[in-house]
Amino acid sequence: MGLLRRLFGNGAPDGFTGSLEREETVIGHAPVTGGGHLVVTSLGLWVPGESPRRIGWHLISKVKWEGALRVVEASEASAEGPVVLLEDLPAHRFALEDPRRVLRAISQRVEGSIRHRERVESPGVWILQRKIPGQDGVVWQARGDAGVDLGAVREAVSAFAAKLAG
Repeated sequence: MGLLRRLFGNGAPDGFTGSLEREETVIGHAPVTGGGHLVVTSLGLWVPGESPRRIGWHLISKVKWEGALRVVEASEASAEGPVVLLEDLPAHRFALEDPRRVLRAISQRVEGSIRHRERVESPGVWILQRKIPGQDGVVWQARGDAGVDLGAVREAVSAFAAKLAG
């Protein structure tokens, strides 16, 4: 792979200043109105900024086209046994001329990272088993619906974590 990259480049757009991992493959990219690029790779979504950064597929909660690409990133807030509790960060919005190719690639990778999903209706919690890109194994994650506080998520997840423990 190193020789091919030296001969043909890494597939990233001209002007991309992110530092791709050796095994990271560029799937697609799109220029963002106002500067920079969204770069879809095997390990995550690179978002533009002063210094581009990658969001791993396992930390993207939602992606939606709303006249601009809306990406909701999650942060790891704490853990309840083997389950990582996530909190959504404010949405990023990216104006793109043609979102089709990157939107499809992003959606496929976010959905593809999910191995199992369960819903706890009250209080409104999703429990997911996800593959972390570039690593062996999976991680259990839980995130509450909008407006559900972390304490309620923790409570809902405690029974599930006990079930996992056997």
